[in-house]
Amino acid sequence: MYLCKVEDGKQIILFDGVCNLCNSFVQFIIKRDHKDVFRYASLQSEIGKKLTTERHIDTNTLDSIVLIAPRIAYYVKSDAALEIGMHLKGYRTISYVLKLIPSNLRNYIYDMVARNRYKWYGKKDQCMIPTAELQSKFLG
Repeated sequence: MYLCKVEDGKQIILFDGVCNLCNSFVQFIIKRDHKDVFRYASLQSEIGKKLTTERHIDTNTLDSIVLIAPRIAYYVKSDAALEIGMHLKGYRTISYVLKLIPSNLRNYIYDMVARNRYKWYGKKDQCMIPTAELQSKFLG
């Protein structure tokens, strides 16, 4: 099994690197991740492919952000988004409240946005390249 070297206590967010909405979401998280909890990789990157393969996640059928808590669990779709929110100051309470909504309803809405994200928000020709100051937050 491929082992991703990530510092203890860090969680990994895998995202669609060509999706404008997904890139905006990553930028949103980075600005609010005051405890430096998250590391990032695109689903299209070698490390993204290895991490999803290890967890038997088929990215051809799953349009989702993936949150990996190494050696603990992984989350997809609305569960991933809400788990991320639990670590962002000012978003814990709303994440707790939204978790009260049944996941099948949350994921229905999530899937609708995921299916239309390129049409609504656009798509890049290539994955985002992090700036020099953000490079340490990206894996691979």
